[in-house]
Amino acid sequence: MASTDVGDEQDIQRDILGVVYGKWTVKVIVALSDGTRRHSALQKELGEVTPKALTATLRQLEYDGLVQRTVYPVVPPKVEYSLTPLGMTLFSELDKLCKWAEEHQSDVEGARKRYKAST
Repeated sequence: MASTDVGDEQDIQRDILGVVYGKWTVKVIVALSDGTRRHSALQKELGEVTPKALTATLRQLEYDGLVQRTVYPVVPPKVEYSLTPLGMTLFSELDKLCKWAEEHQSDVEGARKRYKAST
């Protein structure tokens, strides 16, 4: 009977968390939490993201099962992106983290000021 190596599990967890740490991942997931978007709408909403970076992020999120890409058979092609149920569970956790950051922003800023003053 084969057992899962702890090192392998940690590598898998690091790999998955690496996706979340991507520069545009959180912003894309938050944007899609409000509903389906086309590539151009996402790019406009996110501002400074390049089309290439957005495409790479969307492909990675689709690969990981967090985003669903729907292609409509029309000319010109129409493509839309939405969160999968798995993507919504990630958004739920990210939303908690964002709320924590908002609630503790002044605490962190105060700690940073104290640190700078002591060095």
